Amino acid sequence: MMVGTRSAEMSRPVRPLPEGGLTHWTAVLADYWTLTKPEVNFLIIITTFAGFYLASPPAFSHWRLPLLFDTLVGTLLVASGTGTLNQYIERHFDAQMRRTAKRPLPARRISPSHALWFGILLSVAGGLYLALLVNSLASLLAMLTLGTYLLFYTPLKRKTPLCTLVGAVPGAVPPLIGWAGARGSLNLEAWCLFAIVFLWQFPHFMAIAWMYREDYARGGYLTLPRGEGQGRFMAWQILVFSVALIPVSLIPALLREAGVAYFVGALVLSSGFFYYAARLAFDRSNASARRTLFASIVFLPLIFALRMLS
Repeated sequence: MMVGTRSAEMSRPVRPLPEGGLTHWTAVLADYWTLTKPEVNFLIIITTFAGFYLASPPAFSHWRLPLLFDTLVGTLLVASGTGTLNQYIERHFDAQMRRTAKRPLPARRISPSHALWFGILLSVAGGLYLALLVNSLASLLAMLTLGTYLLFYTPLKRKTPLCTLVGAVPGAVPPLIGWAGARGSLNLEAWCLFAIVFLWQFPHFMAIAWMYREDYARGGYLTLPRGEGQGRFMAWQILVFSVALIPVSLIPALLREAGVAYFVGALVLSSGFFYYAARLAFDRSNASARRTLFASIVFLPLIFALRMLS
């Protein structure tokens, strides 16, 4: 069935966008912009910026702004290339899901070959940009993120529901890239930032997986196990990792890298996030999943902002 579907898709011509001067090219640019997954890149830029800022000297002087800019641009290029290549690899599966069927590739608005070369160009440009204008460690971390995301996490999504354990590793690297961009090395505090993002991803993604569980199953993704064990699997993942996030969020204060204000704020934020995660674990409704997803989107920028201000 899958082979037939792919053959039929490959035989169809790319659907051209309607001609219309500026409107046409605006639509083309919008589709290429969609390929880069800008909603994901927004959080990547926030955590990369936080890592850079926290690794910088206490007095963040203006002379570091060009280096910050180069770190963010290089990271954004690699992240955009990764998002594009991910959509290229998964285009046949995205076509079977209601949530993703209208993306540029499954909707045949962009040629797969064009998307492939666009993703390669962005990725290579980003890696070289970081290597030449920032440092080799930042470039290495960015390219390792790309490789592990595409070569390990992406195929595992259709093989095992434990794929999140693998995908959370490259997903947590952006603050390390920012830290490496500022210092050229990593230390314990940098890995603490990594751990916060690593743990945060489980309740965040489990909320998405629960909301779209039928759609993911339609596309052949094993983000949740098949059968009656879905709810239990989601519940233990979301509870275990959101509980673990509470003490990990407090580590900067325990290491005396942050003050009492951070300790209190981090405790409130992580406990509040756990509250919504626990409600989803026991309620298991789409409404609870949406609230948990919203709480996760609020939590991450706030915890990093709090750390930067402490």
